[in-house]
Amino acid sequence: MSRIQWRLRELPKNISQTIRFRIQYGKQCIRSLTYNHHMNQSYASDVCMEPIFWFVDNFTHLLGPFFVFAVVCLTTAVVTICYWIGLPYWWNRNRYMTVFLMIVGHWLLLNVVYNFYKAASVSPGYPPEVKHLNMKIVPLFAIALKELIAEAVSICKKCIAPKPPRTHHCSVCNRCVLRMDHHCRKFRFSGSTSYGLLQWLDYIDAWLNNCVGYHNHRYFFLYMLYTTIGTLFIISFGLELGYGVLFLDEGGWKEMEPLQGHPVRFNLSGHIIPVTEMNDYEHDGMAPAEHDLPIPHPTHRTETIHGAILFMALINVATLFALGSLTAWHSTLITRGETSIEAHINKSETKRLAAMNKSYRNPYDFGPRKNWKLFLGITRKRTWWRHVLLPSSHKPEGNGLTWLTYEHAFDTADEWP
Repeated sequence: MSRIQWRLRELPKNISQTIRFRIQYGKQCIRSLTYNHHMNQSYASDVCMEPIFWFVDNFTHLLGPFFVFAVVCLTTAVVTICYWIGLPYWWNRNRYMTVFLMIVGHWLLLNVVYNFYKAASVSPGYPPEVKHLNMKIVPLFAIALKELIAEAVSICKKCIAPKPPRTHHCSVCNRCVLRMDHHCRKFRFSGSTSYGLLQWLDYIDAWLNNCVGYHNHRYFFLYMLYTTIGTLFIISFGLELGYGVLFLDEGGWKEMEPLQGHPVRFNLSGHIIPVTEMNDYEHDGMAPAEHDLPIPHPTHRTETIHGAILFMALINVATLFALGSLTAWHSTLITRGETSIEAHINKSETKRLAAMNKSYRNPYDFGPRKNWKLFLGITRKRTWWRHVLLPSSHKPEGNGLTWLTYEHAFDTADEWP
């Protein structure tokens, strides 16, 4: 009897231990099945966003024309509102200032439209393909192919073709691209939170509907730069107008000459008497006057102006934040002489060699000044005034198949900018 009672007292303890063991065992099984040595916050976020990545990868080519059309419509709307509301506002304030703003604004608009068109229409550049070559008919392509094979750093696993330096395969274009930077949301990789934010800002390039590579990278960057300057230009010179319409309910009207003097009143004989103290009618023995004045109501035009100003504020602030951050990031990459994809590769190589007590240097980094001159094509006596500040269709130096490195930079002085 005592033995049975002892076992009953131990039964709850045994059940509890069994349940805890099963829970720990289940956790261990799940951990063993899902273990990943590379697991971190960025990797987990990439896994969670994988469905979105898959959707963009497979449907970007369908959404591209729609985004291009949307950009054209938004740009047209912004310019139209500037003409409709901003131009009369500044013309009434200062005509000389208006002429200056018109010159600067049209210069920015010309660069924005031109660089967007070129970035969207110019091919990024592709390696020559064997199946399209004919040694007898197109001997120059045969020479290019021979040079390509001589300088190839690897074989593309998808194209099954030699891949020149700085060339990467684009899954959206389904072919290799010379000095590829990105295609909409083409590249993604783990990194810090701020780095990942800048990557997501790069995804807005879906409006370009083109791969950014060797031949159109300059157009893409200049489009972002001039668009950022343009939005900052609109915000700076439209801030007072927008504040008055949105917060002071001025409807775009501003008193040019403030009233001066002091209040007066007329006596029974018609003489003007200055009012030095604000007294009520009752103090003078007079009944307060009753006025049946019309109450102003907002008109349809006033509401339209209010909506247009609000639209301008939202669009320009959002564009300034997004494209401003993206432009700053690409400026950093250009200063270091690398593309978006190469930034990831160089970062990985730096970590790998640092673990071996070695240092890594980007072979295409010639210093900030020369990197910018090479990227913008300021070579062969080209100038900033003509080929950067004004629209220019000059091509980048070289052929995109072979590249100079800092080790050979001083051996080719004739080709150096």
